[in-house]
Amino acid sequence: MRQGNLTIIGARVWNGRGFDERDIDIVDGFVSEERAADGPRETLDGSGTWAVPGLIDAHFHAYATSMDGFENERGPLSFAAINGARRLESALRRGFTTVRDVAGGDIGLARAIDRGLIPSPRYHFTGAALSQTGGHGDPRAAHIDVCFSHGHMCEVVDGVDALRVAVRERLRTGAHAIKIMTSGGVFSLSDPIRVPQYSAEEIRAVVEEATRRGSYVAAHAYSPEAVRHSIENGVRSIEHGNLIDLQTAELMATCGAFLVPTLAAYDAMDRRGAEIGLNATSLEKNSEVLSKGQEAVRLALAAGVRVGFGSDLMGDLEDDQLQGVRLQVSASGAAAALRSMTQVNAELIGDPALGRLRAGAYGDAVLLAADPLHEPAALWEADARAAVVQAGRRVA
Repeated sequence: MRQGNLTIIGARVWNGRGFDERDIDIVDGFVSEERAADGPRETLDGSGTWAVPGLIDAHFHAYATSMDGFENERGPLSFAAINGARRLESALRRGFTTVRDVAGGDIGLARAIDRGLIPSPRYHFTGAALSQTGGHGDPRAAHIDVCFSHGHMCEVVDGVDALRVAVRERLRTGAHAIKIMTSGGVFSLSDPIRVPQYSAEEIRAVVEEATRRGSYVAAHAYSPEAVRHSIENGVRSIEHGNLIDLQTAELMATCGAFLVPTLAAYDAMDRRGAEIGLNATSLEKNSEVLSKGQEAVRLALAAGVRVGFGSDLMGDLEDDQLQGVRLQVSASGAAAALRSMTQVNAELIGDPALGRLRAGAYGDAVLLAADPLHEPAALWEADARAAVVQAGRRVA
């Protein structure tokens, strides 16, 4: 990733609670207390703008090229990677300067990003998510008699020993974290949403392997039963969580687990799913979780859970990423949503240089044309972005 020297002059800068007017000096890609003494330096006039840290999407899918599970999993990897590069660049232009890819991605895509071959957010991938046979990551309908073991986004792995090997292989090849499926899902065809998946022993084995390497486990889970099954066995990050109740939210807070809601996905599938060919089974499942997502955010925040932000958009729905911001603001308010997309997601990823605009932080920022605390639409309207900056360089 190319780094630059840049001074943003006269912006009102987010401090985690409100805005202070100050300049932002970025030296060699990082926010600095002093301006670069020599070498080229650009200046960006931030007068009349509100600067927030580069946004973080903690539930992104670069390889989700289609609304069809088999096409995602077994289509040409070359196409998935090229299309994934386009999806990443689009996210960057929207102001998401960091993403966490939970179910897909690989070291080849990460190397291309690190070498500056493609414009992209900072990229943290899990590799293919782990699913039990017949679980959320198994794309086969019940009446389909074909073999499936793995694809670009999911791998079917059963049993403690096999799971240990699978986790070790992901960590060997650069995975940031491990993703497992611990409940049914909207996109899968043969599993009820509420039923927990994987045994306690299997989940603990995955968590033990990840923890030993200083990593953690994120779990796809919707229902109270599945969420409790996950966090009681060591899972750190609950993805979706739409159906949680207050007791489960309180247990999440006690266990120190994060919630990453993905409100954009259900709204987009509800509005656009039928027209782009989403199957009837998934449309029916989506209706069960659609109305509960914002309520889950409110319950989690009331219980003291650290609530992040994710989008989880598949196929052509990826251009609804900013609609997820709108929905989260509606659920939690603008300040809390902004913290979710910056400080909380940075804490989840575990990189202290993310999610803030103080000395030592990455020089990633979004300049908004209006105060988002008083005009929240500035957070989700594309034309309200005066500039996007990554590593001290303005994004085209």
